Amino acid sequence: MSGNPTEPEQGVRLQKVLAAAGVASRRVCEQYIAEGRVSVNGEVVTVPGTRIDPETDRVAVDGQAVQLDTTKRYVMLNKPRGVVSSMRDEQGRPDLTRFTAEYDERLFNVGRLDAETSGLLVLTNDGELAHVLAHPSFGVSKTYIAKVRGSVTAQTIQVLKDGVDLDDGPIAADAVRLLDQHASGTSLLEVTLHSGRNRIVRRMLAAVGHPVIDLVRRSFGPLHLGTLRSGQMRELTKVELGALLTLARDPEPELDSRTDAARETRGGPRRTPKITHRKGGRR
Repeated sequence: MSGNPTEPEQGVRLQKVLAAAGVASRRVCEQYIAEGRVSVNGEVVTVPGTRIDPETDRVAVDGQAVQLDTTKRYVMLNKPRGVVSSMRDEQGRPDLTRFTAEYDERLFNVGRLDAETSGLLVLTNDGELAHVLAHPSFGVSKTYIAKVRGSVTAQTIQVLKDGVDLDDGPIAADAVRLLDQHASGTSLLEVTLHSGRNRIVRRMLAAVGHPVIDLVRRSFGPLHLGTLRSGQMRELTKVELGALLTLARDPEPELDSRTDAARETRGGPRRTPKITHRKGGRR
């Protein structure tokens, strides 16, 4: 961010950058700045005409991060069952290229869902965001709807929340809720957890005697699948993108203490992602 108003040739006016990013009209953005609703690199800016470097400065409006790089694309996919979370599957199974072929940008997935799990998957060309959100130590919260065999009891739900021991270490769900039970001998559960370990929900439920029949991821961090149908895609809204970027820029994500304890048991204390902080630069 340029701090010398006598050097107008350096940087771009903040209100112009915000308007180009689609926040609002330039005049409204000027009002936001005057009202103290805009920050640059964590510092509130109240002087319209302040110049910034859109390539390195981090901007937020009302505490929500703004993506200034308009070449970045963020798409939500309701991944169908049977599709692998890969841009190229060596076994020839259906992969994500069938959904990304229509885009000029080279999109890739943020994290993974196993082939038999459907639901919310984010596709983007923002490598930094994808790396941070998919990093195991960042612990983005995810919510799943699981149809399982058997009638799940309150005691079993408590076991899942207290923690179960798996081959690769203990794991505890942040929240578990029984949604329904059927006469056919199946139950419907809502499971929320931070872990990104492979097939973790399936393995947790199998460990307590309730193998998964069907599994859908309904939310990922601040994003929710909503009414998006299987196989459909849509661009993230400005609000969704702001919430996602804000989450990714937080250097100290708040993780559930039981999940932290499980991670420490598996091999050391929780690590935060390597995001370098420097004034006026990328984090």
